[in-house]
Amino acid sequence: MSADPTQVLAFETDCHLFDGCGFPAPGLHSFLFEPLWGDADSNVYFNKTMLLALLGSIIIVGFFWAAFAKPKLVPGKLQMVAEAGYDFIRRGVVYETMGKREGDKYVPLIVSLFFFVWMMNLWSIVPVAQFPVTSIISYPAVLAAIVYITWVSLTFKRHGFVGAFKNFTGFDKTLGPVAYLAAFIELFSNLLVRPFTHAVRLFANMFAGHTLLLLFTIASWYMLNGIGIAYAGVSFVMVIVMTAFELFIQAVQAYVFVLLTATYLQGALAEHH
Repeated sequence: MSADPTQVLAFETDCHLFDGCGFPAPGLHSFLFEPLWGDADSNVYFNKTMLLALLGSIIIVGFFWAAFAKPKLVPGKLQMVAEAGYDFIRRGVVYETMGKREGDKYVPLIVSLFFFVWMMNLWSIVPVAQFPVTSIISYPAVLAAIVYITWVSLTFKRHGFVGAFKNFTGFDKTLGPVAYLAAFIELFSNLLVRPFTHAVRLFANMFAGHTLLLLFTIASWYMLNGIGIAYAGVSFVMVIVMTAFELFIQAVQAYVFVLLTATYLQGALAEHH
């Protein structure tokens, strides 16, 4: 197996059980790609994950543009699907969390986040692409940063400096001396830990899911030789099972990401007591 850590393929196609080569286990090298354009050493380049993120954005914009460019009173199939997805997030996430009056203005942001995250996750099971963009930490980190900046700025705008401090810390002077310790813990948790966990939750789930899919896929190919064919069949069944499970997890992770977003924004709008 090649020692180059930037190989696009996760394994050598001529390596099988009983051929005298070890099992080419997936690892960090499976998440690194050669630049399609530019130079990685200069940090100015364009690679597969960037291409998938760009294509995903174009697909989402194109889908909603086609669905709502000429909306009809009696919607066609495309408009009906788009309306169902939009309405699911608007009512099931935004209105349920923030209420209609406060939540209406944030519906475009949260709907956009949901479909973007979902599309980035779905690339994992799309033939040829076969890679979840969100398994690269920089993408969830940027999305979490957008939510964080929106949430913090909204808190200061709604409550002012002192009110925002109370909102972030939950400061309650009736607790006595303990109030200061509790406020410090809450401040640390909200302003430092919260954006980190928001990004890592999505990243870790997609990273682990893709690693498992790679593991069973590579194992199926590796054991496709001699008596190992029987084991390859079992491993291939696991590929199918894991793919179906990943479909579920991809949607759940997109939903959780925007549900937390709505919860954070609701907290920024809530009055501190």
